[in-house]
Amino acid sequence: MTKNVLITGGSRGIGLGIAKELAKIGCNLAINGVRPLEQVTSVIEELSQFGTQVIYCQGDISSAIDRDKIITATLQNFKQIHVLVNNAGIAPKKRLDLLETTEESYNIVMDINLKGTFFLTQKVANHMIATSSDIDSCIINISSISAAMASINRGEYCISKAGMSMLTKLYATRLGEHNIPVYEIQPGIIETDMTSAVLEKYQKIVKEGLNIQPRLGKPEDVGKAVLALVEGKFPYSTGQVLVVDGGLTLPRL
Repeated sequence: MTKNVLITGGSRGIGLGIAKELAKIGCNLAINGVRPLEQVTSVIEELSQFGTQVIYCQGDISSAIDRDKIITATLQNFKQIHVLVNNAGIAPKKRLDLLETTEESYNIVMDINLKGTFFLTQKVANHMIATSSDIDSCIINISSISAAMASINRGEYCISKAGMSMLTKLYATRLGEHNIPVYEIQPGIIETDMTSAVLEKYQKIVKEGLNIQPRLGKPEDVGKAVLALVEGKFPYSTGQVLVVDGGLTLPRL
């Protein structure tokens, strides 16, 4: 039976890379994003070419009203959600030193990256419990190596991702009795809209040896990791972290 997958932030960047890999194996996709439908029509059409059902669920996960709207639209089309991929997230609009970061920036980042993810997961988890079936369910959180590595010019982002790591542990623990594994993927430096402003800097330091694998990551690198989890390749690893960073965080002498 086909798995129904809800991907937040799935219309661009890492989320789109994930969506493409899952579309290739025939998953039905509910793609969430904040842009209006007319701006993502080409993306939905591209994903539909793999022969799977694809819908767009516009909404901001930091809003309780929008979270309900996203889940309602998904269930109206697919009846059940088997996989939730929590990918939606933002970086600070302006990178500021830790001693200059504003409360406004902190609140915006935390509301989307952490609060929205927490409560969307809560709703979907309750749905999964209430509608258990023969299809294995799971929840996959896309965090960042910034969950563990300090960047003092975007502290609010690091804190939000560190919080997502604990969110993964909490939900993995709570949902264990229901046989719903929860995983975390920590991407390194991936070529996306989020990193475009500092892409040249990252390309330079990667060439100088920042990573063990001498290239930046691609959205499909993360997509392939998600694919393995959706296919059930790690059924006995709930709560664990899969790092996709080309060896950036590996301690070296």
